[in-house]
Amino acid sequence: MSPATINPNEAAHFGALAADWWDPRGSSAMLHKLNPVRLAYIRQQIDAHWHIDTRERRPLAGRSAIDVGCGAGLLAEPLARLGAKVTGVDAAPENIAAAREHATGQGLAIDYHAGELAALPAASFDLVTSMEVVEHVADPAAFIAELAARLAPGGLMILSTPNRTALSKLLLVEAAERIGAVPRGTHDWDQFLKPGELTELMEGAGLQVIDRTGLSPSPAKGFKLGGSEALNYLVAARHAG
Repeated sequence: MSPATINPNEAAHFGALAADWWDPRGSSAMLHKLNPVRLAYIRQQIDAHWHIDTRERRPLAGRSAIDVGCGAGLLAEPLARLGAKVTGVDAAPENIAAAREHATGQGLAIDYHAGELAALPAASFDLVTSMEVVEHVADPAAFIAELAARLAPGGLMILSTPNRTALSKLLLVEAAERIGAVPRGTHDWDQFLKPGELTELMEGAGLQVIDRTGLSPSPAKGFKLGGSEALNYLVAARHAG
């Protein structure tokens, strides 16, 4: 048996937001602002990893992808539109119900599952993504190991997570929750991982980090790639060796 990684309190917190997930002005508004920037990074890494022309509209055609901690499908749906055969898994059944309903309305065939990643049928995926999830799990090392176990040989993994800094505590936790930019109780700053800590977990799971970049606020766009990693960062990895 794999160690349980779902934190029931975290699953309940995000499950309670399920009905509002697709509203760009609702409780998940911050995710809607983050998503285009994260997608841009994912596309950059896909093109670099598989040597794909940047003009290709379906760079994931013929490839499989899994989004772990998929919520209501904000990332899973764009991955499907990029051509991937997509699986989504989330701890909250309410999120999966919302994801299935929205995907059906969009005419997208995405294979959604509620529960532990380890409980899914044995399968590996060319692309493994998990955005803003590792800081919410009960056992980060076990979670990263399970992600690595799902990554196919020659595959690509992309993670994003907040950094544990004084600035992230001030802005992402105290200020953001106080003004309602994110729902109260969303973040536990003590669970944030510094880049070196996440890299160590990934290397311990047999992965090699191949790229890392900051995800920082931008007055013009809301968020931008590059710049400071003090608030949030993205990591790309592959199997070592």
